[in-house]
Amino acid sequence: EDRIRFQVELEFVQCLGNPNYLNFLAQRGYFKDQTFINYLKYLLYWKEPQYAHCLKYPMCLYFLDQLQYEHFRKELANAQCTKFIDDQQVLLWQHYTRRRTKLLHEQAEACANSLNRHQQTNGQANPSQP
Repeated sequence: EDRIRFQVELEFVQCLGNPNYLNFLAQRGYFKDQTFINYLKYLLYWKEPQYAHCLKYPMCLYFLDQLQYEHFRKELANAQCTKFIDDQQVLLWQHYTRRRTKLLHEQAEACANSLNRHQQTNGQANPSQP
């Protein structure tokens, strides 16, 4: 039973990373229900490291934080607002991916250069090696 509850809450928290799902919830009045709002507050335990490491989409924690504010919950009913959030999320992912690729490339290049210098130094220090 605890395992099933964990899985259900994990899946739900990760769904909160989808602005279109948040719009769906807002348009159906979930964010006006105090019981649901209390549930969102309860779910903040997912920010603890022992739970957060299970998340595949950590952006959901940002939205979980924002859902604690009434103004944010109200704005999610607006499709334009949701589209803006969705667009910003895509731009963030694109920037992150490009930046990560660039950093990995730079790191690989630095390692290759270091290896070349090391090999040249060893070659000069011991000319008897072929």
